[in-house]
Amino acid sequence: MTLELDSLRKAVGSFEKAIHAVKTAPRIKGNDEDILNTVKAGVIQNFEFTYELCWKFIKRWLEVNYGPSYAEGVHRRELFRMAAENGLIDDVQVWMEYHQSRNLTSHTYDDQVAENVLETAIKFLPEAKRLLEAIEKRND
Repeated sequence: MTLELDSLRKAVGSFEKAIHAVKTAPRIKGNDEDILNTVKAGVIQNFEFTYELCWKFIKRWLEVNYGPSYAEGVHRRELFRMAAENGLIDDVQVWMEYHQSRNLTSHTYDDQVAENVLETAIKFLPEAKRLLEAIEKRND
């Protein structure tokens, strides 16, 4: 059984566009702080959504390839460990850091938390793209 990857592809694409927007927004003439903050919030929201899809696709891939109960009830660290063992991700600890940042997204009213999550989100994009590529290659 193959996984339908359109939702993950769209999420990663949208996330990439949001990051491009936040990187170029400060250079747009007449751009004010409210617009920049709105663009940053969009990146954080895209990060949140894309991260959620990524770990769910990891779980789905494991279930499809090893059986429905293989990843059932495992903690996130164990899920990422299994993903690393199967070549879907490279670094379990880095993915746990993304998980911790994802958990902070509900606290982005705090400017420093928002900036930290934004930095993590920007680092996450290549990992999300790498995961998508790994699943695409092994999606049979």
